[in-house]
Amino acid sequence: MQQDETGHARHQGAAGPFPPESPATVGNWQDPPHHRWAFLHMREVLLSQLIAAEPATTLALPEAQQPVGSVELTRLDGSIGTLDEVLADTCTDAFLMLHNGRVIEERYSAGMTRHSRHLVMSVSKSIVGCVAGCLVERRLIDEGADVSKYVPEATASGYNGATVRNLLDMRTGVAFRETYTDIDAEVRVMERSMGWRPMEQGDPVGAYAYLTTLGTAGPHGGRFTYRSADTDMLGWVCERAAGTRMAELISGSIWAPMGAEFDAEITCDSVGTAIHDGGISATVRDLGRFGQMLLEDGLAGGRRVVPSRWLAESHHPGSDVREAFAASPDEAVLPGAWYRNQFWFIPGRNGVNLVCLGIHGQMVHVNPATRTVTVKLSTWPDAQNLAHLIDTLRACAAAGAYLAERDDHPVTSTAG
Repeated sequence: MQQDETGHARHQGAAGPFPPESPATVGNWQDPPHHRWAFLHMREVLLSQLIAAEPATTLALPEAQQPVGSVELTRLDGSIGTLDEVLADTCTDAFLMLHNGRVIEERYSAGMTRHSRHLVMSVSKSIVGCVAGCLVERRLIDEGADVSKYVPEATASGYNGATVRNLLDMRTGVAFRETYTDIDAEVRVMERSMGWRPMEQGDPVGAYAYLTTLGTAGPHGGRFTYRSADTDMLGWVCERAAGTRMAELISGSIWAPMGAEFDAEITCDSVGTAIHDGGISATVRDLGRFGQMLLEDGLAGGRRVVPSRWLAESHHPGSDVREAFAASPDEAVLPGAWYRNQFWFIPGRNGVNLVCLGIHGQMVHVNPATRTVTVKLSTWPDAQNLAHLIDTLRACAAAGAYLAERDDHPVTSTAG
């Protein structure tokens, strides 16, 4: 990506840099207060590629409005709060809740509307994971094969000897720190190569070039360690296996088949590589459709989108997956959870929730027991906030339980 002397991005095909009054630059768009504007205008900040929807396949979202804002929950600090209060306290830009496939509650703020695309950060990982599942089902990818089978360039990096399965579950031994507060951590250095921050002298040009420079921190197949780089390498594997760019893969495999109403988009680096780990922007309702498809065992309007086997194996993995998570520091935050196929699985008051998470407060929350899908898009001032995360998870669970209890078939709690 080209920049002028002020660090403003020059857009692909644009006549020049942002005007001086632009609210965000390549150097500050992830920082408050600029990120609230930037998350809604990513194609004006960074190079982006279109993820096309197909109007002929759009699935309607019927409505059965039933406000849930007054539902109460116990917050992380021990106080009793309501869903309304949690949404107000956690910098919410948009909120959508579906129950039995119907829109129960829908809210927008911060200039968002039903038509607005919002950056979803690492919720993108779950979408890319679904693409990988489709390619595995088509036998274009062997999840047990070495990464180097598809990306020979990986042989000279810390990814040498890692399998596709290691990437899917974030169990590689690659040296990569996901420490957002450390400007020298690999996750922040990688952002410079991918164009998310101004490049510095000597930085590799492009996300893939950066991945080949990563070293080794330990054996592959060990404990779970959250590494965005693993998703970027997974995206590279998908593109090589299919011979197609990620934007087209998502459109053809996920977005159009699931009945998306609006096009999405994904940021890309200066050489045209999609940012698989966090670059997707989408509307709230289409994220609801994505969650509903996951709730319906990979079906959307009777169409098969994600393989049933892929989701079943994600929900019920082998004991080693749970053990790998238990050995990680994340166990203290999310006890009993696991990570599989780029999804989080988090026990709650009504069984295990499938959750797609992104920094600064992005979430798609799917609870099979209560038949609810909740989407929350946010602009937390910090990349991570434990209280915001736990309070949001508990609010989703409490609202889901409330709705299920009003059904003819109330849910039975299966977890704490």
